[in-house]
Amino acid sequence: MAEHSLHPLKRTIVGVQFMFVAFGATVLVPLLVGFDPAVALLAAGLGTLLFHGVTGGKVPIYLGSSFAFIAPIIKATELYGMPGMFCGLVAVGVVYMLMSLLVKLFGLGLIKRLFPPIVIGPVIILIGLSLAGSGVDMASTNWVLALISLAVAIVCAIWGKGMVKLIPVMFGAIAGYLCAVIFYRSSMDFAPVQQAAWFALPHFTKMSFSWQAIVFMAPVAIAPIIEHVGDIYAISEIAGKDFVKDPGLHRTMFGDGLACTLAAFLGGAPVTTYSEVTGAVALTKVTDPACMRIAAVSAILISIIGKVGAAIQTIPQAVLGGIMLLLFGSIASVGINNMVKAKIDMNKSRNLVIASVILTTGIGGAVISFGKFSLAGIGLASIIGVILNLCIPDKEAKKDAVSE
Repeated sequence: MAEHSLHPLKRTIVGVQFMFVAFGATVLVPLLVGFDPAVALLAAGLGTLLFHGVTGGKVPIYLGSSFAFIAPIIKATELYGMPGMFCGLVAVGVVYMLMSLLVKLFGLGLIKRLFPPIVIGPVIILIGLSLAGSGVDMASTNWVLALISLAVAIVCAIWGKGMVKLIPVMFGAIAGYLCAVIFYRSSMDFAPVQQAAWFALPHFTKMSFSWQAIVFMAPVAIAPIIEHVGDIYAISEIAGKDFVKDPGLHRTMFGDGLACTLAAFLGGAPVTTYSEVTGAVALTKVTDPACMRIAAVSAILISIIGKVGAAIQTIPQAVLGGIMLLLFGSIASVGINNMVKAKIDMNKSRNLVIASVILTTGIGGAVISFGKFSLAGIGLASIIGVILNLCIPDKEAKKDAVSE
């Protein structure tokens, strides 16, 4: 549908619809890591508006909470406390912006060289698998609710039509929550909802400077950066415009980085371009960037409705656990799909070594310490993967580079 032909009322309706496509996933991340979901909604809305400001309002993109950071946030919070962890999340945004500068100076080729599929694929797999235990633990608090939530999400993902297929997580959570209210109401505490004001600002969390948290969190930005590149190419194809050139990948990446930094200062989860909303754009054929700004404003307005934020926090752990069983497995599957699409030959010793070391160091919990500083988990595994990729010779890659 042509952007100029879209009636203002329909533009508003579609924009609000886009916000609800991202709503479930946006509030799920803070629920899993102990943040205020209202802050996540506010950060998503303000971050999206900031992104559109940096990119000239040309790209129909919505930013929401990133699942890639769940495991690192949980671990960093344990090690450095929540204020220190937020300092690490600021560093994530800085990494985004530094990468945008490299793209501006050297082009996308450098990013592809540093982070090829053989590095990114296993890192994404690691992100999903490292969370599997948390999902099972939460689901085990009430397997009935967990399995109901999981079953509904699976049905929506496989047999759903239209928007239903795009947001299976949200429908699974709603189904599990309704069952909890009907059959396990006595175990739920609705007092916070009754006590919450109708309109209130979210609870912001202060940060404190921590070099250790910066070193721990910054490398985790690698996977979302590559996801960002893929999303920009995808939305370019859907909209029939080359956003990689105009406004430029360096601008979209810089906008994403600024939004991540803003989210951290507010006390929210780092944001990223949302594939679910991109899918909704493909489904509705509405590519007007103004719809995304309407979605952003809608998220901001909902974030200040105190009773909504309080109600979200009454979702039982088992419901979240059931969703996690599908969600985190899906993240790992995305990594596998990334390698399949890139036609990674795992019969080659080089590829086998890189993937193996990334997975074993990440899942095994390897830690490298430098005095008071330490690298561990996904961040350490990502850096090791980049180093191995650069150090182990690949004759085929060299041939391709020469031909380019």
